[in-house]
Amino acid sequence: MIDDRATGPQLSRGEFGLLLLGLLGRREMYGYEIVAELRRTSEGAIDLPEGTVYPALRRLERDGLIGGNWVEVGSGAPRRRYYRLTLDGERALADGRKDWLRFRDAADAVLG
Repeated sequence: MIDDRATGPQLSRGEFGLLLLGLLGRREMYGYEIVAELRRTSEGAIDLPEGTVYPALRRLERDGLIGGNWVEVGSGAPRRRYYRLTLDGERALADGRKDWLRFRDAADAVLG
């Protein structure tokens, strides 16, 4: 029996980064919040472990597309790193969105 989850479409590093930029284009978020929002907005189709999301956030920050700051959330609670888009990140999101829509339209034309 074939497991459809294992054989379905897979996200590339660039597409995954674009999804993170898309979420951060809505509002500032911290890591676990991003994981939960990916799951919620994709209705569970994108359910990635935190160990996948955090390295991607570090890469986007290193590339200057997002910025982060630590926030103390309360007594005894660990601080959270909130991420937001930079101006370069906003441009990358706009460009990536155009490219994605063009690809989606082409795929729809092929697949029917």
